[in-house]
Amino acid sequence: MALAGGGAICIWNDITDEGRDEFYAWHLAEHMPERVAIPGFERGRRYAALDAASRPEFFTLYETADAGVLTGPAYLARLNAPTPWTKKATQAFRNTSRALTRVQASLGPGSGGILGTLRFAVAEGRSADATALLSGKALPAAAGMPQISGAHLCVTDREASAGKTAESRGRTDIQAAPDWVVLVEGCNEAPVRAAMAAIVVQLRPLLDGGPETGFYRLEHQC
Repeated sequence: MALAGGGAICIWNDITDEGRDEFYAWHLAEHMPERVAIPGFERGRRYAALDAASRPEFFTLYETADAGVLTGPAYLARLNAPTPWTKKATQAFRNTSRALTRVQASLGPGSGGILGTLRFAVAEGRSADATALLSGKALPAAAGMPQISGAHLCVTDREASAGKTAESRGRTDIQAAPDWVVLVEGCNEAPVRAAMAAIVVQLRPLLDGGPETGFYRLEHQC
């Protein structure tokens, strides 16, 4: 698979102007290294929005060996023992959405510096249709487009994503996680936008409400 394993954590968030410098320092020096050191975590990537229409401003992706890692004791132990710096830095978070997901499909030769995210809900009774469409048609077609390095479908574990831990308890910035996530990554912005647009056109008849799209550039990987 283009993603490093069968599980993924997808996180969108804004940061206050006052907390921005500390966010970068904490995320680079402590948070991301701490996360990828957890057994089963394979890779971490942080992206920043390409334009004002892509909100929240930041997107972070953690890839895990399988979805079981996301509810396993090692990760939960870390969430229930946040560091003092984590407690301080996350006070500047706004509009945070965190989805613990199972990687349903992942196609392509590797990762790319530009990433499109698609968050959506599927109409009642259409989940099987959406899975078949995305896994069997839309994502393979996107992955075969010029300059596209990866196309992925992630399905959220709602119960796990909504769970409260010492790190999240009491925070008012946390919003509901999206039910479904599609990620498209590639070499340049225009090809990623074209691939995302093609997926949305095919998927739209199956959706419950409008999808949310965002376009991001890679800032850091560990």
